[in-house]
Amino acid sequence: MPGPKPGQKTVLVTGCTPGGIGHGLCLEYHRLGLHVIATARRPEVLAEMAEMGMSTVALDVTDAESIKRCHEEVAKINGGKLDILVNNAGRTHTHPATDISLPDVRTTFETNVFAIMAMVQAFVDQLIAAKGLVINISSLSSVTPYLFGSVYCASKAAVAAYSRTLRFELAPFGVRVMVSMTGAVKSNTASHGHRVIPEDSLYRKAEEIFQWRLMFSQSNSTMDTTKFAQRLVTDSLRSEWPVWLCSWFGRPDWLWAGGLSSKVWWGSSFGEWVVDATCWRTFRMSQLTQLVQEDIMQKKLN
Repeated sequence: MPGPKPGQKTVLVTGCTPGGIGHGLCLEYHRLGLHVIATARRPEVLAEMAEMGMSTVALDVTDAESIKRCHEEVAKINGGKLDILVNNAGRTHTHPATDISLPDVRTTFETNVFAIMAMVQAFVDQLIAAKGLVINISSLSSVTPYLFGSVYCASKAAVAAYSRTLRFELAPFGVRVMVSMTGAVKSNTASHGHRVIPEDSLYRKAEEIFQWRLMFSQSNSTMDTTKFAQRLVTDSLRSEWPVWLCSWFGRPDWLWAGGLSSKVWWGSSFGEWVVDATCWRTFRMSQLTQLVQEDIMQKKLN
């Protein structure tokens, strides 16, 4: 397996299956001259990247033993110094809050939250050795009422909150933390598991809205994966500036990128009510409310 050239920076990316954001990030970091360590549960899907000269390692971010083996293998590749860790692996979760399955919720938190914590804990020695950078992929959903996405919103909000404190705790060791507040980006996450409205759901009459919502991130102001990757990678490699200037000139602590990200950022700047009002219209809440009320009236008549 190829390793980095002398002086070449290394970046480890989780969740690199072709078609997703992680794959796009690997290609962009590779293009800009970093040595990329791409990971996936099934390393055979990374064969094309291996042929390009990237290192590929098997990794299941929800498995402690897999993380341990990955850490050992990466240390052999980079000599124990990791410049950038990108915690990209994630899982979508679209269901009404009243229809959730707690085992399913736990699986989402294992992938979206606990895996990030485990990866940081495992690779902090390599990050400290390089005075490196942690990039955690959060989402606009962490600050918006993303209809039928309460579990996903909660997991991504947890990532943002965790990262904010992590930034303070790792600062004395020279390790920085960047959070991507990711908007709508073309990826393959929406295809992971077909979800349905249960027969006894409070929202059974709103099945059409639910089906529309399942593909929302892939059909509304969706940014091309390559374009998003270029933005994140370029910004992550920008130089360090004082905290009050970094958002304009240096590497941002919070990167707002992807479809709808500018609108959410501006809305959040004016107040939560702006975001809520916009989301009410965006997610067809008036129509949903009407359907639910009609269903209630029909049940009373019966």
